[in-house]
Amino acid sequence: MEKENRTVVGVDIGGTKIKSGRVMGTKVEQTGYSMVVKTDPLENSLSKLYDTIEEVMTESVTAIGVGVPAVVDKDSGVVFDVQNIPSWKTVPLKQLLEDRFNVPAFLNNDANCFALGEKHFGKARHYANCVALSLGTGLGMGIIIENKLYSGVLCGAGEVGMLSYKDGILEEYTGSFFFEKVYGTSAKTLYGRALKNDAQALAAFAEYGVHLGEAIKNILYLFAPEAIILGGSISRAHPFFTSAMDGALKTFAYQKQLENFKIEISDLVDTPILGAAALCL
Repeated sequence: MEKENRTVVGVDIGGTKIKSGRVMGTKVEQTGYSMVVKTDPLENSLSKLYDTIEEVMTESVTAIGVGVPAVVDKDSGVVFDVQNIPSWKTVPLKQLLEDRFNVPAFLNNDANCFALGEKHFGKARHYANCVALSLGTGLGMGIIIENKLYSGVLCGAGEVGMLSYKDGILEEYTGSFFFEKVYGTSAKTLYGRALKNDAQALAAFAEYGVHLGEAIKNILYLFAPEAIILGGSISRAHPFFTSAMDGALKTFAYQKQLENFKIEISDLVDTPILGAAALCL
């Protein structure tokens, strides 16, 4: 069945909530969500997941895709040590969902889902080899090689945020951690202030852009992609960090490579849902 004619459900298990969406073609037709509580025991959190899927489930749904912030064995369908849900240590989620809803279920790491969503529905459609970077709480990365998602062992490929950098790791300088640690407030708050031309907020994003540029240089050395697609909540502030980011790239050793390289900003709506849905396609 062509993807344009299929109806599937995409599920994003996030840091504070579980969100689902019924996807027909490229459109999210209906959404549902429930709140994530760290202290929830396994059965309670699974019940919330089931209820969230039930909100959008219809007889036309042919599969369920789930993006999980965790290590995932996508073949067996087991997820391990889910971030923000401590009770999820070793969960056979694929089997649980298939038994419950009687349709195939597909799982992957949430950053990989973001890349796959961009490949099916967004800016990555135009590139055979590209990387998608999610700029949010941390730094998530998904890799597309020869038009296919590269997940690696246990969906662990793309953890560029864990690379050593300065006195810590890259993620501490390219996620929301950076703004909270250095400026004592959230990226969201600083973005609002930057829109009002606040000097400190503008300086914060300029500094952030330098660190992000260094991360991108590492990615260029590792993968030499045609493009990097930036998404996630912090990407909305790109007008305030693009110049500094581009400045950092001027020290990249292979400037010829940059002639055929682009950095694009995701314009997808409901990206996590579409990314999870793309696992079914």
